[in-house]
Amino acid sequence: MSSTLHPDPHGALDLLRDMIQVDSRTETPGEGELARRLVDRMRDTGLETELIPVSPGRFNAVGRLRGTGGGESLMFNGHLDTNPLTEGWTVDPWGGVTDDRFVYGLGVSNMKAGCASYLAAVETLLAHGTRLRGDVVLTFVVGELQGGVGTLKLIDEGLRADHFVNCEPTDLNALTLHAGSVDFSVELTGATRHLSKREEAVDAIMAACELIPRINAMTFGGAANAEHRSVNRANVGVIRGALSREFNETRPPQVADIVRLSGAARFAPSQNPEDVLVDIRSLIETELLPRFPGLGAEVGRHGPESGKPDFPPFAADLDSAVVRAVAAAHHEVRGTDQANGPLTPYCFYGSDAGHLMHSAGMSGVVCGPGGRYNTMPDERVDIVDYLDAVRMHLATMLRICGTADIADGHGGVARP
Repeated sequence: MSSTLHPDPHGALDLLRDMIQVDSRTETPGEGELARRLVDRMRDTGLETELIPVSPGRFNAVGRLRGTGGGESLMFNGHLDTNPLTEGWTVDPWGGVTDDRFVYGLGVSNMKAGCASYLAAVETLLAHGTRLRGDVVLTFVVGELQGGVGTLKLIDEGLRADHFVNCEPTDLNALTLHAGSVDFSVELTGATRHLSKREEAVDAIMAACELIPRINAMTFGGAANAEHRSVNRANVGVIRGALSREFNETRPPQVADIVRLSGAARFAPSQNPEDVLVDIRSLIETELLPRFPGLGAEVGRHGPESGKPDFPPFAADLDSAVVRAVAAAHHEVRGTDQANGPLTPYCFYGSDAGHLMHSAGMSGVVCGPGGRYNTMPDERVDIVDYLDAVRMHLATMLRICGTADIADGHGGVARP
């Protein structure tokens, strides 16, 4: 179906390298800079464009390839913000470095390769003069790492399509069910003594050391089935312990009386955030407090981030037009059947697909390049995967939106 449309591999890679070379770590000025650059590029290409403010200095970039009418509309969604830089890099994180197999860069897997792939696909359509009947809407959002504030802003502005493809990294598999996300905090309060009287103390650090592996091994109540239970996971990512709530660190001879833990939990569509917190409290009450008489414990949402939205869980209709179209595109491009379901490790993502499903009422799927080398030093994406993603997006656009001169069996009218 898309075999006559051949993306320019050099142009597609140049686009991705240009995006990598903008440092768009979340809540930095680079987010806005990259959004502006994409709007300029899309406008120069001939798309209708919009730069939508999310907060001061932060913008979503939106482009629309307007169809001729009579076809269904398709939205592509991805985020421009990246994770922080970590230790261990051996290449320039913003150099756009490539070799014979990979393209490297901070955020290239999560998820600039996904974003670049759908823009490159639309540029291929335009280069070949191919006209679609339905609209293709390209959304490049900021603030995904704050719970999806950029996509929620688009939804609040009324942006919709009949279907969506969220291009988070799945190694081109179809993620049709993923967990919801909630950040939590645990504060443990002990009783300090000098180490000479350690036996009289209630050691908050020792209690935390016993609690953390128990939390990390948790699943949660209320899962409807084994598939839902399979997307349960919790992880404590931050620990701080010292004396008093000011975390005085000048007296290591004293037993710590305060520890704060921050973590994240993943839960299924049949579960909810409040039940997750209840289960963590129950774990502490039944397994930790008896081991540490006099210990106090408080469980809640993660304090500094309590105002950010949670990612809701996502579940696709396996028989929906977009799931079938992406699967067919995968088979056309790669000659193999596409894996789908609550695939590990992608099922533990939080993504904007949940917002598009729950808040916008749209039908969609999560599928994008990258994943194997996600959020790690020397983050990278296989070049062949990136280029195959471009080809898959082309095939998906043709199936969902239809071409202006070939009936494809889809009805409906693209929404404005």
